[in-house]
Amino acid sequence: MNAPGLDPQRILIVEDEAKIAALLADYLQAAGYATRILGDGAQALTLLRQSPPALLVLDLMLPGLDGLSLCRELRQFSALPVLMVSARVDELDRLLGLELGADDYLCKPFSPREAVARVKALLRRAQGRLPGLAAAGPQALDGGYAVDEAGQRLFWQGQALHLTPLEFRLLRLLLRQPGRVFSRAQLLEQLHEDFRDVSDRVIDSHVKNIRRKLAQLSPPQEPLSAVYGVGYRLDLT
Repeated sequence: MNAPGLDPQRILIVEDEAKIAALLADYLQAAGYATRILGDGAQALTLLRQSPPALLVLDLMLPGLDGLSLCRELRQFSALPVLMVSARVDELDRLLGLELGADDYLCKPFSPREAVARVKALLRRAQGRLPGLAAAGPQALDGGYAVDEAGQRLFWQGQALHLTPLEFRLLRLLLRQPGRVFSRAQLLEQLHEDFRDVSDRVIDSHVKNIRRKLAQLSPPQEPLSAVYGVGYRLDLT
């Protein structure tokens, strides 16, 4: 079941280059989605508060409110999937976008077909249709954690963690095998099924965000540990 107020077929495209926005909208509509285009970041933020779509395609450079600032504001009240689009391809921009809460990053120029494939993948993850997901309610784990596979949510002591789809998948993987050390490459392979060329430092950004969100719930200890030169481990005791 989808969350209240969430239209699973509607995609909001926030892009000030009219030709790019129109082309992307055409391909998404051909794939069965409804679309809306906005060219101003501030207007988009207002709409996101009032009528959230299923997914946001967000350009980095926007008038009124840039994409990074919009994403930062959005993550204060919503975990809807965000596909960030930009011609700024250097790694710092990519990491910054992901650290602020973007779920995926597409560099211009891009293939509209690839963009549609990325949108489908993000929606599939967000809507709980990944292979092997259970339809039952939250399942209790050790350490006071519980996972709701169908709803793609994680809880600690009954309190919901407001995670992005990628953060959910990362923490769920670590919770399933507490005490095991995962390399960054192993974690990346789980997060990005198409095995695209993404720096393993992206994992550091996701872990930083998860730690911040866990700290807001005041657990008795920091469960995520960095293993120098290898990756990360989750401890529940």
